[in-house]
Amino acid sequence: MTEGGALTGADGLTRCPWARDGDGYADYRTYHDAEWGRPVRGDVELFERLSLEAFQSGLSWLTILRRREGFRAAFAGFRPEKVARFTDADRERLLTDPGIIRNRAKIDAVIANARAALDVAESYEGGLDALIWSYAPGDRPAPRTVADVPATTPESVALAKELKKRGFRFVGPTTAYAAMQACGLVNDHLAACAFR
Repeated sequence: MTEGGALTGADGLTRCPWARDGDGYADYRTYHDAEWGRPVRGDVELFERLSLEAFQSGLSWLTILRRREGFRAAFAGFRPEKVARFTDADRERLLTDPGIIRNRAKIDAVIANARAALDVAESYEGGLDALIWSYAPGDRPAPRTVADVPATTPESVALAKELKKRGFRFVGPTTAYAAMQACGLVNDHLAACAFR
């Protein structure tokens, strides 16, 4: 262990402890190193992240990462204009798709969220991208340990409230904060992490 709770891997790089070396963690490491905490822009890209975070609720993120391509195929590349037109037949197809998490409430949420995302695109200048990024907090000190990383923040509570008001589902404050981390609105790589 190094300063701040980060771990030094076999490759000599220091990472957040959830991206540690070992069997089964390669997907976490790749995601940590290349994506997590890096700014994500665009309505489609943000809709995808919100959808994946909703599916992750109650599950491990690794489960979602390993099914990501299946989710993309099942949900038309997360293009809101396509997902918003899904029918009952599409819903039934999704409930039998082994490439995704077959949870009716979460599937229904993604379809409803696509419709809400289209409404945001029409009613909010800059669309979903501008709405979500308007909740990015200012700079704050880098967390030194995992214990310093909050589960929610005032900004994630406010974002969740705004998204729910606009018809989004499965976007509570914890899910909103996880999306903020994943999309780079906040940088929660530990202070000692080489990827901060």
